[in-house]
Amino acid sequence: MLRALGAFLLAAAPAISGAQDVVGYVVEGDRIPSPLAGLRGDAQRGRAIVASRQAGLCLLCHAAPIPEERFQGDLAPYLAGVGRRYDEAQLRLRVVDAQRLNSASIMPSFHAPRPGARVAANWAGKPILSAQQVEDVVAWLATLR
Repeated sequence: MLRALGAFLLAAAPAISGAQDVVGYVVEGDRIPSPLAGLRGDAQRGRAIVASRQAGLCLLCHAAPIPEERFQGDLAPYLAGVGRRYDEAQLRLRVVDAQRLNSASIMPSFHAPRPGARVAANWAGKPILSAQQVEDVVAWLATLR
């Protein structure tokens, strides 16, 4: 069931959020130290992406301190306090490509090419979230202390 959920996220999310090209980034240990494309994130936009049932689909698996959103997931860690547990560079890698840290993770890579993933040809190599959306999500997650 978890694999099927992961396949659904990989197939559905790019079509929903509007894919752009993956921008380059450097991974150092468990982090991506520099913001993608040098962009600055906006926490308010990030919260909206996390809460969205069309963009990030985060609440499908995670629960978050977004009380107005019902039916939050319990398959993945609760997001409250995540900004205390990880710095922005660590959060960035977890959003960009969580599978780099845990190959068994069902969390999709939100800004990494997905070779071999079951997606339509026109979405192959496209990210689920744009670089700006990643930075927005990271900015909001960092506020969750």
